[in-house]
Amino acid sequence: MKTVYYIRHGETDWNVAGRLQGHRDIPLNDNGRAQARHCGVVLRDLFAKDGIDPVALDYVSSPLSRATETMELVREGLGLPRGDFRRDDQLLELSFGDWEGATIALLHQNDPVRIAQREHDKFHFVPPNGESYRMVTERMKRWYDGLTADAVVTAHGGTCRGLMASLGIAQPAAAPLIDIAQGVVYVFRAGKLARYA
Repeated sequence: MKTVYYIRHGETDWNVAGRLQGHRDIPLNDNGRAQARHCGVVLRDLFAKDGIDPVALDYVSSPLSRATETMELVREGLGLPRGDFRRDDQLLELSFGDWEGATIALLHQNDPVRIAQREHDKFHFVPPNGESYRMVTERMKRWYDGLTADAVVTAHGGTCRGLMASLGIAQPAAAPLIDIAQGVVYVFRAGKLARYA
């Protein structure tokens, strides 16, 4: 099994406002950049402790700018060239479709029936013109199965939950409810998950 050092992108202004981002390309804010730099330091210390050469790993990011800038700052902290990494569309955040840009509170007012359906079964629910967590879990399984080396990843909360479900670290019904923090390195190794902050 490949080891994945997984970092959710740093904070954006939409995170602060509670807006659903999905595929919208929202940039990091200053706090998000600080979180990304912190993850670079955490990774550097982890690699030093475990005797891992950072150059030997694969580096791959979601193509959205909040993830790619996070990767650039992480690599800077490792003393690696900022832009030397792959972008993979399979790591895109779960799509919220027509709901992107809205807050959950607004959707409770404007789309109460579908929000109730989502709260009843978050794993299988598909937002209008969006994706379900089940779909993202299948996408992340394909992505993980395609890895040829241990990897450092910068992506999103939804894709992290999908990876947890696809690797059996979380039950499908529980995975969408797990909080994925920013400024934290999640290490998927040998069927287990560890967090480093």
